[in-house]
Amino acid sequence: MEQLLAQITWWHWLVLALILFGIEMMSGTFDLLMASIAAAATAAWAAFAPESATAWQVQCLVFAVAAVGLIVISRYVFPSMRRAEPEHPTLNKRMVQLVGQQGEVTRDLSSGHGQVKIGDTVWGAEAAEGQAAIVVGDKVVVESTRSNMAIVRKA
Repeated sequence: MEQLLAQITWWHWLVLALILFGIEMMSGTFDLLMASIAAAATAAWAAFAPESATAWQVQCLVFAVAAVGLIVISRYVFPSMRRAEPEHPTLNKRMVQLVGQQGEVTRDLSSGHGQVKIGDTVWGAEAAEGQAAIVVGDKVVVESTRSNMAIVRKA
């Protein structure tokens, strides 16, 4: 076994770095990314260090220290790397995106239900509580939504 380990060269570490990187791309844990970076650093060490400092034991020690150090740093110094970013709060929520937008009434809201044009789309609408009659041509602002109806008030 020791004979096999004595033959480790820089390109073995580079292959290990690429394998770990490939597995990391499939898993997304960031721990294997740090181990991959450590293997690449060990490859650089094995390639450029003096011959007396490239024994297999030293190479394994360099890899172990670099891997543990990078994993600790990634977990405690850069914890935000591991957190998944929440989706945009209104992404694919068309009605929620309407809140705060201005439009124009296209069908009276005096009977409780009507229509407003917001941008280039006509939406079903209801007057917000306490609003006086809203008639065709009035400018409105979307206060909230309910189901597929915009709740509006006069602008």
